Amino acid sequence: MAFTLRSRDLVTRIINFLTFVDLPIRKKFVLFGIGVLFWFVILFAMIVWTLVDINTRMDDIARSYVPQNRTAEKIGLKVNEVRADALEVLGAPNVRAALARTAIAMKRLDDIASFLVVLEQGGQISDFQRDDDALLDSYLVRAAARGSKVNELIRSLREAVKKTRESFVLFADSRTGALSGRPVPPGQTGRTLGELKAGLARCSALAVELAAVTGQLSAGAADRIKFSIRCTSWTSLIVMAIAFSLLVLFTFWISRSIAVPVNSMIEQVRALGEGGIGDRKRIEIDSKDEIGQLSNDFNLLMEEIREMAAFKKVIEEDESVEDVYSRLGRTFSESLGFKNYLIYEVSNSQNKMAAAYPLVREGDGIFCNPEILDQCDLCRAKKTGHVISSIDYPGICKQFRGDINKDHVCTPMIIGGSTGGVVQFLFERDGEGMSNRSRRLFKARQFINESVSVLEAKRLMNTLRESALKDSLTGLYNRRFLQEYTDTLVSGNARRGKSLGLIMCDLDYFKQVNDVYGHAVGDTVLKETSDILKSAARSSDLVIRFGGEEFLIILLDVNEGDSLKVAEKIRQSVEQTKIRVPDGILKKTISMGVSEFPTDTSGFWQAIKYADVALYQAKESGRNRCVRFKPEMWKEEQF
Repeated sequence: MAFTLRSRDLVTRIINFLTFVDLPIRKKFVLFGIGVLFWFVILFAMIVWTLVDINTRMDDIARSYVPQNRTAEKIGLKVNEVRADALEVLGAPNVRAALARTAIAMKRLDDIASFLVVLEQGGQISDFQRDDDALLDSYLVRAAARGSKVNELIRSLREAVKKTRESFVLFADSRTGALSGRPVPPGQTGRTLGELKAGLARCSALAVELAAVTGQLSAGAADRIKFSIRCTSWTSLIVMAIAFSLLVLFTFWISRSIAVPVNSMIEQVRALGEGGIGDRKRIEIDSKDEIGQLSNDFNLLMEEIREMAAFKKVIEEDESVEDVYSRLGRTFSESLGFKNYLIYEVSNSQNKMAAAYPLVREGDGIFCNPEILDQCDLCRAKKTGHVISSIDYPGICKQFRGDINKDHVCTPMIIGGSTGGVVQFLFERDGEGMSNRSRRLFKARQFINESVSVLEAKRLMNTLRESALKDSLTGLYNRRFLQEYTDTLVSGNARRGKSLGLIMCDLDYFKQVNDVYGHAVGDTVLKETSDILKSAARSSDLVIRFGGEEFLIILLDVNEGDSLKVAEKIRQSVEQTKIRVPDGILKKTISMGVSEFPTDTSGFWQAIKYADVALYQAKESGRNRCVRFKPEMWKEEQF
């Protein structure tokens, strides 16, 4: 029994040695990388060789064979057109008509001659419709290889075209002579026409042969590409099979200490990127190496992220700015352990600031000169928009009361591009370690940053109430609000480094509602629709009645691609809603266009226009759908 245990232990040690499990991560991966580098070099060399070969063949196809084949087909068409011109000359009623058609035929023959010169020397092919000299086509072609079958056919065609031209001239001269009454030897017109037809047949046969040869060359190059791809694929499979066999051994032993925690981190990071945090399990720590330390730090980070996300979700649902200040203050004291702090709210229009939490009597219970309440620019943090710390610079702020034997750190709250508030923290001098104090201040700033966008939205809502920037029918914000607060929205978004989602909505066939049921029912439909839009959006988002039956939803702080998901949910909600009207129940659908700012454009109103363009596409493609704006939708001549 003891021998068996010693044998297993020996085998484990040998495998650990071979798979580098007991080594530090850096050495582990260096040795592992050296081991697999050989196979990757082979695979890389094979792929490079294949790519070079494919690129060469594709270049030959794209720049030589296909354009040459295309030109050969055009030559064949030109020959047929010349044949038709000859017949028209033969049946011309007068000299003028015969000469006009002869001139067109000469131009076609000149086009064929120019095509052959370009095929031989390389250059630009320009194909014209010679009846009205309109440009039909233009493209580049590479010169045919010297001594090739293609080159020989080109030379033969050039000679045949030259003789055909001479035959056409003789034929046209004979025909015009007969039409003008000039003496023409008997049978000359028929004889010259026969020579012309023979020449055209010769040209047509050579053009067909040229098209066949270039087509064969193109097919041969394509076959070579397929062969190269097959060879590379089989070689890659063999190399990957060998590498996979080795990888299985390493993965089995290394995964316990690296792959499992790393995969768990990846899963949680992806979920975080998609907006889903949830109640993820902590990563199990099985080692004490760098991965173990990383797992522990990652667990702490995810706990903080969940805490921040939960905090923001809660304050988004709070009814007022005062509720947000209160919840933020309680977080400072209950979660971060701050005993002395004060949150100031700033009114830039009145140049005043007031204690928002905890509530204190005017001038009492604050730690600064009371004059800052009536002249908030005296506050250094408010004026500069920077963190002010007496810990780093003693006596930095003249407004801080000298009789308070404490250090202070004042953090500005940047709302809408300006200082909308200041949070002041007080510390006992030499009361705690620098690292712990810095950690608590850092977390406090994170909570402040999470609060800023919510405070901005709620303060905007308060401003709306004060200035009555709402649509009287639906209770939604109106277009005037958007025009007046565009700069605030854009600057706040730029400061946070996030994106705005813009959803332009339009009720389908709304005019029919007014026509059939009357405007009262139409108003009911608009109200019901606005309620759906408000319930679907977050409290921090903005819903605007843009005009008539058109609405605009502005989603704050969205990840790229999330806007379309929100739009689809709203579309489904509208579609499923039953609206009660005097004559029964009415169901409506809605079309939506989606864009994102500044992802799609650096101009905010241009992004709204893009959303409108996408809405137009949704209408055109059948209505009752959501369409994400794409650059190809923008056609200035149309919009």
